[in-house]
Amino acid sequence: MRLTKTSISILLPSYNNDCRELVSNLCVQAEDIKNQVPLFAYEIILADDGSTDKDVVEANRSIGNIPNCRFIEMNENIGRSRIRNRLAQEARYDYLLYMDSDMMPYSGAFLKSYVTCHGNDVIDGGVIVPKYLNRIIKGNLRHLYERAAQPLHTAEKRSGNPYRDFHTANFLVRREVMLALPFDERFRSYGYEDVLLGKRLKQAGMEIMHIDNPVAFVHFETNDSFLKKSECAMCTLYQFRDDLRGYSNMITATDVINRVVPLCISRFLFWLSAPLLRANLRSKQPSLKIFGMYKMGYYLSLCHKNK
Repeated sequence: MRLTKTSISILLPSYNNDCRELVSNLCVQAEDIKNQVPLFAYEIILADDGSTDKDVVEANRSIGNIPNCRFIEMNENIGRSRIRNRLAQEARYDYLLYMDSDMMPYSGAFLKSYVTCHGNDVIDGGVIVPKYLNRIIKGNLRHLYERAAQPLHTAEKRSGNPYRDFHTANFLVRREVMLALPFDERFRSYGYEDVLLGKRLKQAGMEIMHIDNPVAFVHFETNDSFLKKSECAMCTLYQFRDDLRGYSNMITATDVINRVVPLCISRFLFWLSAPLLRANLRSKQPSLKIFGMYKMGYYLSLCHKNK
């Protein structure tokens, strides 16, 4: 095995996620590489961002007792960007692998694919919805949404627009790049901190290589929880619309709508239809078309409210 990266810090920001299985999987893969290349060095740092589930926190504390693993515990939630920046500062090694803690490596060669890849600045491995879940999970809005988006998650598709289609659920980055271009800490709530990072990487002339080395969705929140999370994302998008213009299809579409339809009419139509739309999205047969309509209506209502 010929490594292009001989040391790696695996960084796992977490909020109310039991990460023991994930860390165990990553340790097995890392030790397998180390057995073949003894000079290979790794660490896994799990940072709990003020989780409210005390049983989960207690379970994750045990990860700190595993060789090459550390557990960092925040007394309060400091936000999605700050916790990721904190992890970069804590890391010891030259390359940082960020993973969302509610995902799992899709392949047993997940780490090997990164440490043997010739990309240098940033490598985005992508995400995948395992096909077996299609037979098990029915009527889950998040599952339907991610499954429909799956064709867009291939490396070929992402490479066509490498900065706009950059996502931080699973990416490798040089530590010096991350320290020079940290996550924007104004982003505290859910959504779009990865989009702005992609924009800043482009402005800095950093290359993003997209490869097919995905992490897999294994947890899907309830329809009601995903709906609330999506509303939160629309609020974040509206708050940072000036920074994200040109990097969001939602902003582009609603800018066009606002030029031809008075905001008061858009708001009234959303107010009128929202209860029915929500009822569908919380049901056992949610519609992705209705989900798209709801998000757009919600965003337009924010435009009117804050006009």
